[in-house]
Amino acid sequence: MRAGLLGGAFNPPHEGHLKLARLALDHLDLDELRFVPTALSPHKPDPGGPGIEARLHLLTEALRAFDFRCKVELAEVERGGASYTVDTLETLASLEPGTNWILVMGSDQLADFATWRRPERILELASLAVGRRPAAPATVPDTPGLHPVPAWSGRPGELVWLPSTETDLASTNLRRCLAADPTQDPEGIPSQVLAAIRAENLYR
Repeated sequence: MRAGLLGGAFNPPHEGHLKLARLALDHLDLDELRFVPTALSPHKPDPGGPGIEARLHLLTEALRAFDFRCKVELAEVERGGASYTVDTLETLASLEPGTNWILVMGSDQLADFATWRRPERILELASLAVGRRPAAPATVPDTPGLHPVPAWSGRPGELVWLPSTETDLASTNLRRCLAADPTQDPEGIPSQVLAAIRAENLYR
C-alpha cells in the first residue's frame, strides 16, 4: 500500500491543507492519505486555541465529503507529549509492515527538515513529497539519504516535488482574524469548518 502522511496542528484546518492534500492525491498514486494532527508540536510554542478534541472535530469537518482516500491518523494524539515524526513513522512501520510511506509537506517545512529529530532515520522509513509555497524557498536540505526523483517509486529516501499550492494561508493568521472580529469570515477556511467554529465559539 502507498500511504501519504500530512501532519500539522490543524489549528484551524484550512484550504491550504486541502490543496496540498489534493496535489498529493493527484500526483502520488496514493491508496490513502492520512492527516496526522499533532498532540504538541516540538517546533513551535503552544499557539493557544482549542484543545485536541476540538481540533479533531474541525479536521473531521474539513475532510467531510473531501476524498474517500483521506482519514485521520491518531498515532500522535494517542501517544501524547511532543509529536516527533520519526516516532510516528517507527510506530506505523511496526504496525503496518509492507506499507510504503511518504510525508506530504510544504516547502517551508522542507527548509527546516535537517533540524528535525533523526532525519536520517525518517528517510530510512519514508520519502518526502513537497508542495511549493509562493513565499518559501524550494531548496533541498543537505540531509544524508535524501535524493530527488521525478516520480515516487515507493522506496524511502526519495524527494518528489509537487506543484505549487498557490496559497500562503497560515493557521496563525486565521486565528488572529477570528479573534479580532468574530463576525467576519476569514478567507481560506472551509465553510463547514467555519460553521463548527461559530457553533462552538472557538478562537475568541
